Amino acid sequence: MYSLAGNRLSHAGSEVLGTHGSRGPCEACNPVCELQAALGPGGVVDGLKPGKSYVDMSTVDEATSQEIAAAVTAKGGRFLEAPVSGSKKPAIDGQLIILAAGDEGLFKECEGAFSVMGKRSLFLGSVGAGSRMKLVVNMVMGSMMGAFAEGMALADKAGLQQPDLLEVLGLGAMANPMFALKGPSLTQRQYPPAFPLKHQQKDLRLALALGDSVNQPLPVAAAANEAFKQAKAKGHGDADFAAVYEAIQIEPPNQ
Repeated sequence: MYSLAGNRLSHAGSEVLGTHGSRGPCEACNPVCELQAALGPGGVVDGLKPGKSYVDMSTVDEATSQEIAAAVTAKGGRFLEAPVSGSKKPAIDGQLIILAAGDEGLFKECEGAFSVMGKRSLFLGSVGAGSRMKLVVNMVMGSMMGAFAEGMALADKAGLQQPDLLEVLGLGAMANPMFALKGPSLTQRQYPPAFPLKHQQKDLRLALALGDSVNQPLPVAAAANEAFKQAKAKGHGDADFAAVYEAIQIEPPNQ
């Protein structure tokens, strides 16, 4: 996804650099990868000079962002975390939502680039706030998808037509773009990846850890996380996160 956002910047006339000074995009898939890319030997911070800036658009936990921010500022640089809400199609269309936190001056300097990648950019405060917001958003999204998958499965087993359920949902208070977009994937049991299931499960895991840290029970998210783990164990980690539907299916999809 970040490669798609980077392509939009390139087309707008901006130069896009990956980690280690290489041209091209780089996406860190988890906090360990992110720390290695940022702080490891030959990482981004190694080559950071005083006065330079680091904008991190990956989805990691708050502690990881804060560790990287501390290393950047220790080198005389400025740091901004800017995870995004949105998947493949919003990235292509420049319709992401940027959730930024950290150096507000750097945020203002980046607003032009953010406007190419997204429809809205928000400054949320000190480092960590962007990470927390992204995890909350993705926790809600994963929980919704888990409930949606169960509803679609129940409708099918109860002798109802899944397209009828989609129409009813689309006409009521629960109408939302995600159900309309992912519904056909569930009916066909085909999951071309826009947001990989393994990344959704990772974000649920991090959100649950955040809940533990602030003593906030999250029973619905915990149940959704188990469903995503089951789907991943069935081999659907690289499929779209709608493949959580397979966690509650007994029969394999027709080939």
